[in-house]
Amino acid sequence: MILTNYHTHTHFCDGTEMPETLVQEALSKGFSVLGFSGHSVHPFASDWHIPVERLSDYVAEINRLKEKYQGQIEILCGFEADYLPPLSSPPQGPYRDLGADYLIGSTHYLITSTGCFTVDDSAKNVAAGIESHFKGDGKKAVQAYFAAQREMIAQGGFEILGHADVIRRRNAELNFFDEEAQWYKDEVQETARVIAQSNVIVEINTGGMARKNTTTPYPSPYFLSLLAKAHVPITINSDVHNAGFLDYAFAEAQKAAWDAGYREVTYLTKVDGRLTRKTTTLEL
Repeated sequence: MILTNYHTHTHFCDGTEMPETLVQEALSKGFSVLGFSGHSVHPFASDWHIPVERLSDYVAEINRLKEKYQGQIEILCGFEADYLPPLSSPPQGPYRDLGADYLIGSTHYLITSTGCFTVDDSAKNVAAGIESHFKGDGKKAVQAYFAAQREMIAQGGFEILGHADVIRRRNAELNFFDEEAQWYKDEVQETARVIAQSNVIVEINTGGMARKNTTTPYPSPYFLSLLAKAHVPITINSDVHNAGFLDYAFAEAQKAAWDAGYREVTYLTKVDGRLTRKTTTLEL
């Protein structure tokens, strides 16, 4: 099985490592492709996004590494682009003009008439956001999250869907919704239906496990089983923020994919200068 990771954060955003450190780690672990995906919400930035004035520096550094390690590992330059309508969304901004090879589309923010908050922030801040913007109604917050995600998917313009149910991240601590409730399953089913109509690859993301927030990858086993039935392509990513977690829980992610019904994993590579999808056999 070919080892790849397309969800990689560095010191340019909220990661702790220089990009080259992650390249060296990937080489030591036998990765074939490493994609960098700096957080961006162009034309804005919070303290966990790449500052707008440093976007070109980020791309230049990844391109330098592409040349330096050519023949040893394939390196791709991407962005994890936030969906924050109407201010920013994956298809907009300078990403392609900067030379991005691919985009991850992610929904981190919930937006209401009273403001917005980050759904995978600290438990304290998520609880405060639900209280402030949804009057403490976790169900409404979750429904708003999936509605926003479906809007982003329908708009398209990105290759990989990031952590499709990251709203689960703080649920073990806050218990603000029940994953077994029928209304929740209805939201997941509808989101899976919209994904299946798109051309997007869904990542199995082990970042929540690395941070000890979840015991299973994103998306959940139930969500993943729906995607498998709809033949939605998947890739396995670690959402890495430091080198030691580059392949964290990949074995668990592979088993989750297998149990859901998958027998192959999709990966992105450049062929004659064009981004191309290929598949590798899923192995346990």
